[in-house]
Amino acid sequence: MEIASIFNDLVYKENKPAIKVLFETDFTKEIRIAMKKGQIMKEHKTAFPIVVEIVDGIIDFGVKGDVHSLKKGDLISLTGNVPHDLKAQEDSIVRLTLSKFDKTERVENVVKG
Repeated sequence: MEIASIFNDLVYKENKPAIKVLFETDFTKEIRIAMKKGQIMKEHKTAFPIVVEIVDGIIDFGVKGDVHSLKKGDLISLTGNVPHDLKAQEDSIVRLTLSKFDKTERVENVVKG
């Protein structure tokens, strides 16, 4: 059993989104991404399916050139190999569910730019 809080130890970084692994299960990795207004995650993709939940705030979520304005409570799922990008329209908290086979370092490298 794993217990985590999306809000505990919440930190927004000034120069880039803040990534924190909340926990790993037998089949997923649960990650929190804290983004200040205006921060972006440039276009990227993963070989595995993902689920993104907007816990707080508003995110412009680009998929293959189409932008979807996602707000608190919205979820979006993508199959593998789908290019996507994120831009925070206000301070936002994003929960990212990765496949166990995906690498957290990949997400950290996206944030580094």
